[in-house]
Amino acid sequence: MKTNTELLKKFGCKVQAYRKVLGLSQEELAFRAGFHRTYIGMVERAERNITLSNIQRLAEALKIEIKDFFSE
Repeated sequence: MKTNTELLKKFGCKVQAYRKVLGLSQEELAFRAGFHRTYIGMVERAERNITLSNIQRLAEALKIEIKDFFSE
């Protein structure tokens, strides 16, 4: 079983990858999702344990489904 830190790092990498595919800055993604500009960086660096409702907001801002964050 993955540790909490490993899971957060993997999730953060997925957020960053989807963001870069769209050519978005962290600040632009934060704006689209309704977060403070520093929040996205903290998620991508695994410094925040993101809630399910915030995962949904990120998915909508990235135009993906929640399941996409967790698929291999």
